[in-house]
Amino acid sequence: MNALFRRRFLAALVLGGIVLTPTVGVAPPEAQSSDSRYAAIVVDAASGEVLFSRFADARRFPASITKVMTLYLAFEALESGKVKLDDNLTVSPRAASQPPSKLGLAAGQTISLDDAMRATAVRSANDMAVVIAEHIGGSEGRFTQMMTEKARELGMEHTRFTTANGLPDTRQATTARDLSILSRAVMRDYPQYYRYLGLHDWFYKGRDYRNTNGLLATGRGYDGIKTGFTNASGYNLAASSVRDGKRLITIVMGGRSTKSRNDHVAELMDTGFEVQRRRGQGETIQLAQAFFEQRGYGISSEPAAPVAYASLSDEDGEGVGAPTEVAYVSGPPPRNLPTEVTPPPSARRAENRAPENLTAALNGGSAATAAPPARATRSTPARAAASAPAGRWTVQVGAFREEAVARDWLNNISRRFSSQFSNAQRDVQTANGWYRSRFTGMTQQAAEAACEALSERRVTCMVVRPS
Repeated sequence: MNALFRRRFLAALVLGGIVLTPTVGVAPPEAQSSDSRYAAIVVDAASGEVLFSRFADARRFPASITKVMTLYLAFEALESGKVKLDDNLTVSPRAASQPPSKLGLAAGQTISLDDAMRATAVRSANDMAVVIAEHIGGSEGRFTQMMTEKARELGMEHTRFTTANGLPDTRQATTARDLSILSRAVMRDYPQYYRYLGLHDWFYKGRDYRNTNGLLATGRGYDGIKTGFTNASGYNLAASSVRDGKRLITIVMGGRSTKSRNDHVAELMDTGFEVQRRRGQGETIQLAQAFFEQRGYGISSEPAAPVAYASLSDEDGEGVGAPTEVAYVSGPPPRNLPTEVTPPPSARRAENRAPENLTAALNGGSAATAAPPARATRSTPARAAASAPAGRWTVQVGAFREEAVARDWLNNISRRFSSQFSNAQRDVQTANGWYRSRFTGMTQQAAEAACEALSERRVTCMVVRPS
């Protein structure tokens, strides 16, 4: 599927009639950000400080990261004594009918809760997530209500669950920020069970299953949490790593492939730990977001326009479901960041109840309604229209399916590389359904020098000869 997509993408570029001169440069660190599904956030697990965010409050499909909430409720039921690890769960016809990824037990067969949780965490088994949901909630429908209620309790204000496994449902949505809250909550509230989300493998009935999270085996301190994929969501990953006694949580949504997603998570995580290391050495870094942006990560906080996808799919299967259009909207900004971790439920029960909005505030969410950020006005040329162009060469910095995304990216590049494009004009050109973000009116020398400067910051660019 990926090879077919690449061939079609290259064919579209050829049809566009672009004549290019080769330039050095690789995909930008957050190359997925050109995809309307992209979102990311990096959070200090102890304090809740958001070190980096991009589209963190834009609504996205969680895919199989949904299963983290399914397991959170299972852990809660275990702690309360409602269920036990050796409980025998019977596979219902509904659970057995779930599409892959799945364990594949037939209706009527049984499995222990312990193994069902391992299958859900390691194999990302859709059927076992439903088995757990039915065992704890009585039905998947009732269980997903419990999931949404728990999300609200934790401060996940933009999340709604309608499935226990994350299979396609247009009503089920979340945000990168909300998933960071959930990730932080599960390791904070149930550290004794968090290990399920970090299992490298699981042996069951003569077969060895490997965790879908490839970062766990890299030796860089990764110990959880969960992957996810549907055609609509792209490649998602919630990851956590501990280095030098510091734990960070990174969420990336909308990756274009498993590798690009994993590489991007690793780069964001490395940058986050660099911030922590420098702070530990006495360096003052008050705004970590700026530190990330200086390294080419994150440009703006405004999500892309609605985008249509042809189909949905499960973790590693083919497309499932009908065409879907999703409108991504931005939520309100977070309130003041917390300075310490909230106590686990067992400790909180012995204390007086806090105000309803405290959980949201402590988890970095929004505890009160705030006006959404104003949208940027339509872009204007980098120079006055009356200024004569210095040349006829062009630098293209991206090609997108949506004009709004193309203009936003063009404006962002213009802001970041103002000296390189001070004499250029910004232009979004369309051909064959693609919107090309371009700087025009440049000399050959200026165009090549600008593209070289971009490539040094790992921003993709192409020099276009005069037609």
